[in-house]
Amino acid sequence: MNSDSDLQIAGDLLEVTHLLQPAREHPETVAEFVGLARSIAADRSQWEHLVEYDATTRWYHRLRTGPGYEVWLLSWVPGQGSGLHDHGPSSGVLTLLQGELTERTEGGVRALGTGAQRVFAPGYAHEVVNDSLEPAVSLHVYFPGLTQMPMHPQADDSARAAGAPSPACSVAEGATV
Repeated sequence: MNSDSDLQIAGDLLEVTHLLQPAREHPETVAEFVGLARSIAADRSQWEHLVEYDATTRWYHRLRTGPGYEVWLLSWVPGQGSGLHDHGPSSGVLTLLQGELTERTEGGVRALGTGAQRVFAPGYAHEVVNDSLEPAVSLHVYFPGLTQMPMHPQADDSARAAGAPSPACSVAEGATV
């Protein structure tokens, strides 16, 4: 019996564009939420004029709401990060609109460039950080709308508390959500 999932065998679903459905006025499926994020990303006039950068805290703006979902616009100056967190009962689509971000999970580290998308289920824990020297802008679609963002202790924080050295992160090739 093969232990690989169909997604791992087929590759990254987001790279198979003919499987993605166009955005509907009120998306209901994961593919439709991905389509919504892609359509907003493609139309800079919907978001570019709203972006602000704040050196003291991550800036965010709720861009849109609909039945059972919401869309957020975030900016990240160099060095800003989210901390390790999940999104409670919400699933989501993260789309990088401009710049570069790094996503860290238990499974490894992934560099995200402009146009990259990540889809995640409830309880998916990650940290997103701007490790680059330029600002970044990202779009986040949450369904249902975001009601929780529980923070998690960092693996190296608990190791430091126990007096152990910090573990090094490695890149997970082909990591999937």
